[in-house]
Amino acid sequence: MDNFPYLFAAYTVIIIILLVYVFSLHQRQARLRQELENLKTSLKEKSK
Repeated sequence: MDNFPYLFAAYTVIIIILLVYVFSLHQRQARLRQELENLKTSLKEKSK
């Protein structure tokens, strides 16, 4: 088990990268949802 610290470090880096990626996807999805709501509002105003 001489390589355990390297294995632990590798898994830690991978988990951090995945968390950053998921957070990034969440932020993008929130921005798209807001943009969609803005477009819906804009279309409703124009159809009046």
